[in-house]
Amino acid sequence: MDFDEFKRKMLVSFRLDLNSYKETQLKRRLDGLLVRQKINSYQELFQNLTNDRMAYQTFLDHLTINVTEFFRDPHRWLDLEKKILPEILSQKGTIKVWSAACSIGAEPYSLAIILDEMSPGRAHRLDATDIDKTILDTALVGKYGQDAVRNVSKERLGKYFNVQGASYLINESIKKKVSFKRHDLLADNYGTGYDLIVCRNVTIYFTRDAQDKINKGFSQSLNPGGYLFIGGSEMIFNYNELGMEKVFPCFYRKKK
Repeated sequence: MDFDEFKRKMLVSFRLDLNSYKETQLKRRLDGLLVRQKINSYQELFQNLTNDRMAYQTFLDHLTINVTEFFRDPHRWLDLEKKILPEILSQKGTIKVWSAACSIGAEPYSLAIILDEMSPGRAHRLDATDIDKTILDTALVGKYGQDAVRNVSKERLGKYFNVQGASYLINESIKKKVSFKRHDLLADNYGTGYDLIVCRNVTIYFTRDAQDKINKGFSQSLNPGGYLFIGGSEMIFNYNELGMEKVFPCFYRKKK
């Protein structure tokens, strides 16, 4: 079984579209996995994934890039806090937010902290999704090392986290504000009615066609006037075609 046949079988058997990933990066990661697990071929890898659900979960863990932290790129989060959210909250009592490809939960919990500070007592809806169930289980625990909270202020650490040795556990009051579930950006349907979608440093690993598909889905999911918040290394070139406008670095607004 060659690489192309492996991708075809993964799509049929697991609904996992590996053709949407940039091929050079994908092949390098998978070849590294073969060496690390002492697997001799893509045929053997596919059989392992088919026969062992945990092997498939390990495969997903390796495939997805789960590098994240609270308030990653602090200047952009300050834009969100000082410019974007005040506008949205001034128009609505409660808002609907989606943290897509949320990884270990630092991003949606960052959103929950800001919303708690800006609008205490309001019951906003905060959906968080990822393709990787193991990562979602980690997010539900809400336990983080020092690197993950390095951009969290001393005041926020004291208010929203409990220290356990060298770890920081997010408060239950914040955990309860976030709803986690599994979602594949390339295969599953998108929700609607969102005022803010946050998906950062994810689409850079996908092909241009896959990026366009995802960004189109995000645009359709947003309410008119809603915002999409992407990563600093990402850019949407065809935002006009998608019915959006660029308002700040990393922020696009759906036209009304």
